[in-house]
Formats: sequence, structure tokens, C-alpha cells
Amino acid sequence: MQANQDKNTIREIVSFIKAQENNLRCKLPILAQQNSLGLALLLFSVLGFMTSGILYFYGLIPAWVCIVLGALSTSITHEIEHDLIHMQYFKTNSIMYHLMMFLVWIIRPSTINPWYRKSIHLNHHKTSGTQQDIEERLVGNGTKSHFLRLLVICDGLLGLILRTKQFSKEIKGYNFLRLFNAGFPLTTLYYIIIYAFVLFHGANFILESLAIATDYPAWFMSLVDYMNLAMVVWVAPSFLRSACLNFVTSSMHYYGGVYNLIQQTQVLNHWAFIPFQLFCFNFGNSHTIHHFVPGQPFYIRQMISKKVNAFMQEKGVRFNDLASILAANRFRTSDNL
Repeated sequence: MQANQDKNTIREIVSFIKAQENNLRCKLPILAQQNSLGLALLLFSVLGFMTSGILYFYGLIPAWVCIVLGALSTSITHEIEHDLIHMQYFKTNSIMYHLMMFLVWIIRPSTINPWYRKSIHLNHHKTSGTQQDIEERLVGNGTKSHFLRLLVICDGLLGLILRTKQFSKEIKGYNFLRLFNAGFPLTTLYYIIIYAFVLFHGANFILESLAIATDYPAWFMSLVDYMNLAMVVWVAPSFLRSACLNFVTSSMHYYGGVYNLIQQTQVLNHWAFIPFQLFCFNFGNSHTIHHFVPGQPFYIRQMISKKVNAFMQEKGVRFNDLASILAANRFRTSDNL
């Protein structure tokens, strides 16, 4: 009986979302230019990312402003990539499609290449909330240890290395090398820069604290200058964006006790998540809509989210179930609370 009720509720939610989208498209005919809108938004985010880097290079803005502006720009780019995975832009123009896929990766090096991510994201929609959902598990969803979860959210590579034995046992077809190689060369370079930056400046801080003199060769310090520049304009913005997104998405997706679309996600729009939402384009407030209707551009989800969220809440979709985060994201009914 409950299963039939849930199926009816899911149909009602899907119908409501599509109706809201149709109403919006009727009011705004420009939304029919989907390819152009997607490309324009991508170019806008790339321009914002490049501008922040150039302003920092010429000393017009401090490092923290460059990092924040870069992260805000790449948050848009991530949503574009998500739409591309679901074939929302240039479906019949392979050159433009793959060009956009390349652009969304080059300014977001913390993420594996979007062509490989496409396969694990589509698998996410089929297996959300289960052991087989490798996409969400990679970013900490379902992790019981809070320390390990924090590490995974911030450092995906180290988290992958630490959990590869567990993943091999639990996830069908899991292959560490295949996943690791999906980051070459951009994600690989991203982690080389992070580890080199932390190692050099950490060691240098210790040496200076101990009053130990250091005399680095000029060529080495030149490399350090390039590393510092890359860290501010390319690596740190991606680190900030991905850490915020990883925290939000791993918190809003349920893990275990999931049997249908209603139970896969909750809506996170609690005020405490606002700082994180800023750097992942309001993901926690709108992503649940995507699970019910995947084939929808991200900007439409944002525009209809207020009405849709109110409707979903009436229909039993959970909102701000913060206790689930402390319970390794398990979907809990009244019987297992």
C-alpha cells in the first residue's frame, strides 16, 4: 500500500515540476534558445574566472578576493557540466558539446574528466542511496567517521586511496587505476600543486621557526613563484568550490534505507548552509528537483524551486534533516529513528 502511495506521489511531483517548467517557458520565450544560453553562461563563468586571475596577477586584488571570485565562477561551470552530462546543450553538435566539456574541466581541475564522470553520474541516478553509488561515496556520503568524512570532502585523492580496499569489496566493477587515470592530466596536476605547496611552505615555516637558514637556488624559487600563482588563480578556487559542494551534496543525499525517489534526497535550505551554498550555486536547495526531473537546465530549476519546494514539502519530501548527517546519511523512518 505504501509503495503505491509513493509511486502516486512521485508522479504528482514530476507532473508539478514539468508544469512549472512549461509555464516558465511560455512566459520567457528566450528559454527556447537553450544551446545559446548554456554557451553564454559557460563563457560568462570562464570570463569571470580569467578576469579574477588577471586582476590578481597585476596586483589589483588580493589573493583571497581572487580565490572567492574564481570559486563563484566555477560554481556556475559545475552546473553547466551537470547539464552537459544530461545532454542539455548541443545534443546534435558534437564539436560544440565536447568543447564545452573541455572548458568546464579546465577551470575545475579538482574534478575528474567530465567524460568519465558522465558514466558515474548516470549510475548515480540508478543507484542513489546504495553501496553502488560511487559518485556520492567518493565525496563522503554514508561515511560514519566524521574525521574521514572531512578529509574526503577536502581531499578526494587521499580519501580514495584510504578507502580503495573497501570500495573494491563493495562496489561492482570498481577499479582504482581507471578512476585515478580519469583525472590525468588536469586533476593530477591539481594535486601535485596542492601537495607541493603544503610541503614547501610547511617545511619552510618549520625551518624559519627554528631559525635555520635556508638558501634556495634562483631556479627553484622561480618554480615556487609559479606554484604560488597557480595555487591562487587555479587550484584554490577549485578547492573551495569542490569542498563546499562535497559537503552539501554528501549531506543532502541519503545512504541506506532508500527505496524510491522520495527517499533519495532531502532539501537543504537551512541558514547554516548559506556560506556553502554560495559556492555550489544553491545546490542543496534545488538538487532534489533534479532527481525527479533530470532533463532540465540548472537555471530553470533555480527559477521554479520556490514553488516546487513548497509542493514537495507538502508531499512528504524531507527538508533540513540535519540529524541524518550525524547518522551517516541513513534514511530513517519512524520505526528506526
